[in-house]
Order: sequence, then structure tokens, then C-alpha cells
Amino acid sequence: MKKYSIGVDYGTQSGRAVLVDVTTGEIVAQAVKEYTHGVMDEFLPDGTKLGPDWALEHPKDYLEVLETTIPAVLKETGIKKEDVIGLAIDFTACTMLPIDKEGIPLCFREELKGVPHAWLKLWKHHAAQPQANKLNQIAKERGEEFLARYGGKISSEWMIPKIMQILDEAPEIYRMTDRFIEATDWVTMMLCKEEKRNSCTAGYKALWHKQKGYPSKEFFKALDSRLENLVEDKLSKDIYPLGQKAGELTETMAEMTGLMPGTAVGIANVDAHVAVPAVGITEAGKMLMIIGTSTCDILLGTEEKIVPGMCGVVEDGVMPGFYGYEAGQSCVGDHFEWFVEQCLPKYVYEEAEKTGVGIHQYLTEEASRLKVGESGLIALDWWNGNRSVLVDVDLTGMILGITLTTKPHEIYRALIEATAYGKNMIIETFEEAGIPINELYACGGISWKNKMMMQIYADVTNRPIKISASEQTPALGAAMFGAVAAGKEKGGYETIFDAAKVMGKVKDKVYIPIPENVAAYKQLYTEYKKLHDYFGRGENDVMKRLKEMKAIVRKSSSNSAG
Repeated sequence: MKKYSIGVDYGTQSGRAVLVDVTTGEIVAQAVKEYTHGVMDEFLPDGTKLGPDWALEHPKDYLEVLETTIPAVLKETGIKKEDVIGLAIDFTACTMLPIDKEGIPLCFREELKGVPHAWLKLWKHHAAQPQANKLNQIAKERGEEFLARYGGKISSEWMIPKIMQILDEAPEIYRMTDRFIEATDWVTMMLCKEEKRNSCTAGYKALWHKQKGYPSKEFFKALDSRLENLVEDKLSKDIYPLGQKAGELTETMAEMTGLMPGTAVGIANVDAHVAVPAVGITEAGKMLMIIGTSTCDILLGTEEKIVPGMCGVVEDGVMPGFYGYEAGQSCVGDHFEWFVEQCLPKYVYEEAEKTGVGIHQYLTEEASRLKVGESGLIALDWWNGNRSVLVDVDLTGMILGITLTTKPHEIYRALIEATAYGKNMIIETFEEAGIPINELYACGGISWKNKMMMQIYADVTNRPIKISASEQTPALGAAMFGAVAAGKEKGGYETIFDAAKVMGKVKDKVYIPIPENVAAYKQLYTEYKKLHDYFGRGENDVMKRLKEMKAIVRKSSSNSAG
């Protein structure tokens, strides 16, 4: 009798469940649920206005994903619930929320629905940058050794700056919060009523170290005297490794999802990191690029080394027995979506409609006819700040070389090329730090849909690129961990390495660098690096000055209107 596992992948805009054949890794069914409330970056549901760089979501949307998608995949296939042996989830991170003693989000309370800090902060909530700046400054002054493990800077996207912002701007919410928790751990807790925090988010997003734990009480006190006992009072020292079982599905959640009570639930994971075994990576020297609205890069290593601008290095943070390195780019798919929504003239949509293709495909087809360098454009890929290697959300985008004859598809290609240059910058930085990258892998919808982009990446990096055989790689990875949580005796696997050998796969198609393109891109990349360092390393902070002026003027205008 065949056995199955379910993986649920929570993205920025929606959640997706996949039902996977444990013996082959084949996804036999999938279902998607768009979040009812979506990303809230301007207003709360009750109309309360949000400030610049805010990004919130509604925790209820995540429960709706379970309620909708899991019954849907069971119904589509007719597979019996008794044959589903395991379940696990993955999430964007750091996506965090304040909860009470019962684990209920504070934003569920009627009296707090209009209080922004009571809500869940999405990974791309960047309004905690002042707090991140303060944390980095104090950590540097104190000589805190943890700082180097995160590339020298802690991002405003991570747990501690977001908590600091709540304490600074809404101390009453901080006091009311029993625990701050990652959304991935919260949803897992809802499934099995066991709070078991995963080592991945704790290590990469909350400054936890397997050997040394969290930073000292003295450090937290230096940030703010009220934070001295943050870990003991509002986080948790109980951290669990990936691949373990978090608990079993409760009666209530079994009824909601249509699964059997007692179904094994795996320790929660992060969307990027969980994808590594799903492409069959089980050794060092292979970097996986998870390409979506943003891009996350994951690499296994055999020792802990310091890499400038990396997002973190965590022992057992991705696969047991390895050091998992993380880097990334804050704006990739978001980059292209912005251009399509805000910058295209009417005739481009009309031409796309005539040819019967979507707007992205149309632009890609037009851009693919260009030779390297033909557009005369070069761009910096910082529309949403820079995650690696500069770790600076106050940087902004730029396109150089535009003339009155510049066409939309030329700009579109330049934006794609910019993300490839940013990727090469990350690769170079790792290799300069003594961490070799021998092979590149890619997953995510863009890696499947945009052949031109993948070829550009191969040409810019001068490396072959293998593509995940599954279009839903993170969800597949989560399902694999669900099968490991179930264990071999239930028809699953003893370890994630065993699961990866059977369930993890890549396509036969490999993107090979084209020599003449490699040579041309080498010239363009040299120009990119000059611009990257000029605007990104302090020689000219014009981007930050403009952003500061915008914030001041908008605040003044808002106050005048009020």
C-alpha cells in the first residue's frame, strides 16, 4: 500500500499544499489558497494607516490555508487519510507574531485590531531599521562575536530588531505579549499543540547558536534595560533540530484538514532551507538559489567560516552534520512585478494580447532577441534594499544608460541582468572567504518559466545551473521532512538524507554558460561592481539622503493633512 506525506509551503502572497508519494517523490496533487487579507503595507483591515516600510499579515489567513488546501488535495486524488503518514510546513522568515499564554495572536483580540504592533510582521517588514542600526552599533562596540556569523550586520528583517521596534513604539504590546514566535512554529503549534521551535529560524533569524545559545543578558540589557531577560521571558531556550517530530495532529486540526488524528507533524522549517534536500543536495559545495519575490541562497559547508554580508551560518541549520550558509537578494520577482505594474505603456499590453501570451512572457521573448550589452543599460538590483552582501535596506534601485530610444523590454532585461550581477557578487564573496561553490541549482517558479533568465545567470556566473524537477520545491521539501517525522516504521524515512536519495530530483535540462556571453558579461559585471561599491559602500550615500528626505516630506504632509 502506497504512503503519502503532505508539505505546506507558506509564501508571501499565498499558501500551497502538496500531496507527495513517499516512495517516488512524485507530487500527486497540489492546491493553493491566496491569503484573504494579503500583504498589509498601507492599512490594517479596520483602516488604520501604517507607516513607511511596514509589511503585516493576518495569522487567520494561514489557518485558512490548512482548512482549504489539504482537504482539496485529498478530494482530488481520492487517497485515504489513513495513507497520509506525515505533515510538515515551511514559511517565509523572519515572519513573527506576538501571542498570549494560550498561543493566541494578540491581533485576534477585538480591542487590539487597530494596533499595528499587535499584528504579525512579515519577513519584508523593514520599519525596524533604526532598531537594527542600534543593535549593530552596540554589538560592534561591545565586540560581540555573534555579529561576524551574520556577515557583520543584523538585518531589520530579523526577530530581535522587530521586537525592539515593538518595545520602542508600543511598550504596552510588549508587556502584553507572553511570547514572540516565528509564524512557522506558531502554525506547527496549532497543528499539534506542541511548541517546539526549530533550529533553522532560531539560528538564522534570532541569533541562536547551537553551542553558545543566544547572546548574553548583558548584551540585551545594553540594547535596552527592559530586554535583559528577553530570552527567558518572551522567547524560548528549547530549540529542536530539523528532521525531528514536533508532535501529532490534534483531533481539532484533523477534523479541519480531513487527516487522521495522530498523523506525525515535523519540526517547522523555512521555505528556502527546506528546499535543499528536495533537489537532492546532500553535500558541501553546491549552492541552491530559491528564486521568487526575493531570492535566498543556501549552501552546505563542512566548517564555520566568516563571510562578509552573509545572512548567517548555522550548524545543523539546513541538514544535520553540516554548517548551513545563507545569503540572498531582497528584490527579484518583486523587481519585475513592479516594472510591469508601474512602468509599461499601453501598447506593450496590446502587443502581448495580440500574440496571446502573458505580459512577462512577451517581455522575455522581446528581451531574448537582444545581444549582451545591446540595450546600453545597467541597473542596481536594490528596489527593496540589499540583503547580501551589503545588508542595507536603505539602498534603492538605479538604472543607468536610459535614452529617449530605450524600450521597455530593454529595461526588463537590464533588471534581470542586475539580479544576476548581484548573485555573482554573492558567489565571489563566498569564494574569497574560502568557501568553494562548485555547482549551482535553482528552484522556484521563475527558474521554470524564464529560460532566458536562467541562461543569463549561467553566463554571468560562468557556472552550469541545474533546475529542480519540482515546480513546488519548498513544499516538496516540507513533505519530505513530514515523511521523516513519520519514521521508517510508518512507511517514511529514518533520515532526511535517506529521503533525499529517493524523493529529491533535478531536471535533465542544464543551463551551460555560452563563452561569448560570458566574456561580454564579464565587462558589464566590472561596471556593476564599480556602481555597487560607489553607491553601496559609503562613497556616495545619495540613495539614503533621498530616502530620508522623502520620509520627512511625507510625514510633514501627513501631519498637515491631519
